Amino acid sequence: MKIANAQLWVHDQEEALAFWTEKVGFEVRADVTMPELGDFRWLTVSPPGQEDVSVVLMAIPGEPLIDPGTQEQIRDLAAKGFAGTVFLTTDDCRADYERLVARGIEFTEAPEERPYGIDAGFRDPSGNAIRLTQVTMSLSA
Repeated sequence: MKIANAQLWVHDQEEALAFWTEKVGFEVRADVTMPELGDFRWLTVSPPGQEDVSVVLMAIPGEPLIDPGTQEQIRDLAAKGFAGTVFLTTDDCRADYERLVARGIEFTEAPEERPYGIDAGFRDPSGNAIRLTQVTMSLSA
C-alpha cells in the first residue's frame, strides 16, 4: 500500500488552486468535474517532481452529503487551522520562506530552530495550517 492523496477542506476551489499553484508553486495533478455527480470537482495539486502523492483541494459539500450545521463546523475548523495540516519538507527552510514571502504568502510563524530542524508555518486562504520544515535529525523510529 502507498499513500496517494491527502485532503484539505477549502472554501473556494478556484482561490485554493491559485494559492497552491501561483504562490506555493505546486502543479495541478487532476482537475476533473463530474456532471453525473452534481458537478463534483476532483482537484489535486503537488510539488513539481513529486507526482505520486497529491493534496486534494476538496470543496465542502452540501446536502445531501453534509447538513448545513456540519458544513459550518467544517468551515470554522478549517478557518482556525484545525481541519487539516500539510507538512512540507525542504532542504533550505529560510530560502523557501523568503521565496514564498516574495510571492505574497503571509507566514504565521517565521523560520525557527527546533530540536528536529528549522520550522515555519503559514495558512492557505481557507485557514488550513501548513508547516514548512527543514529536518536536521532523524525522525524515524
